[in-house]
Amino acid sequence: MKGRTFVKQKTFPTVIRNRMVRQLVLYISLLVSFSLQAQSEKAGITVNDSIQEDSVTTPKPSAFKRAIKKFMNFSDFDTLYISPNRYNYALMATHFSNFEYYSVTSEFPQPQKLSFSPNPHNKIGLYFGWRWIFLGWSVDIDDIYRKTNRKNKGTEFDLSLYSSKLGVDIFYRRTGNNYKIHKIRGFYDEIPSDYSEDFSGLKVDIKGLNLYYIFNNRKFSYPAAFSQSTNQRRNAGTFIAGFSISKHNLDFDYQQLPAYIQERMNPGMKVNKIKYTNANISFGYAYNWVFARNCLACLSLTPAIAYKASDVDAETQEGKAWYSKFNLDFLLRAGVVYNNGKYFVGTSFVGKNYNYHRNNFSLDNGFGTLQVYVGFNFHLRKEYRKKETKREY
Repeated sequence: MKGRTFVKQKTFPTVIRNRMVRQLVLYISLLVSFSLQAQSEKAGITVNDSIQEDSVTTPKPSAFKRAIKKFMNFSDFDTLYISPNRYNYALMATHFSNFEYYSVTSEFPQPQKLSFSPNPHNKIGLYFGWRWIFLGWSVDIDDIYRKTNRKNKGTEFDLSLYSSKLGVDIFYRRTGNNYKIHKIRGFYDEIPSDYSEDFSGLKVDIKGLNLYYIFNNRKFSYPAAFSQSTNQRRNAGTFIAGFSISKHNLDFDYQQLPAYIQERMNPGMKVNKIKYTNANISFGYAYNWVFARNCLACLSLTPAIAYKASDVDAETQEGKAWYSKFNLDFLLRAGVVYNNGKYFVGTSFVGKNYNYHRNNFSLDNGFGTLQVYVGFNFHLRKEYRKKETKREY
């Protein structure tokens, strides 16, 4: 009897059950995928919200504010070229010598020139410094060694502030009547070259402000040469640009000149009073030369194109009149200093020159201050005290 193979047929309930299982697995898979997608979207929203919150709480400064902040950072310099002062205070003894001169010139009918200058004023003083500001008191040596006529004395005030980027000069000078005629040209050939005679007919009042900017301020230091608040370590130069305004009043009583000068004096030189305002734009160059360890020499020359508006009272047919003209002025700074960080000694000179010209009359005047000083720094700054303590250990 042949064998037979029997195939077990699925019943209807079994088929239904298997179909339900497959559908359940499909539903669960779809549910899990949707859940994961929702969680990822929620996470993305959370991250975006946090980023938006951070951007709101910490806004980025504008370019203008960043530029102002950088400009006002006066400690931003290259330490390979400039080292900062490690001390808060300084004490300095100094000697000042003030110089000035005035020259009156006329070209027609013949070239003539008169030059006047007083004896140099010498002062000694003691100054206390904080960072780059020095305040103190000075006395005239002439008052110590001999009696002087107070009527002949003038008033002098010079304040110079040096920082890494900006510099300011404020000056006021009111001269006395203790001038001397020390150079004459075009009057008499027999007048000797060393001619000198007292003249009390010249009085001058000058006041002004000078402001300038240092371009290469990360490598070049004016304070290293003139205020001892930093140390120049390597040679460096820079361009300098600035603006200045000043007022000049000059009373010239030529009738107090000797009679033989008045007789041959050109009419164009007979000016009684000059008042003019000087406004200039300057552009120059300065260089710091480190010629030995802790030794620095600085030289700076700044020419200026100056506009002068003046009120002139002259004994000529033109009488009292206003003039306006462009001229060339100069500002010179020079200094040599030794500074090892603790002790310093040096000398500096700051000189200003002004020129005034109109028709047949010219006035050249200049003044300067020569300073010799010695001093020391003290009271170490807090950030350097920690370094000194570490070195001791």
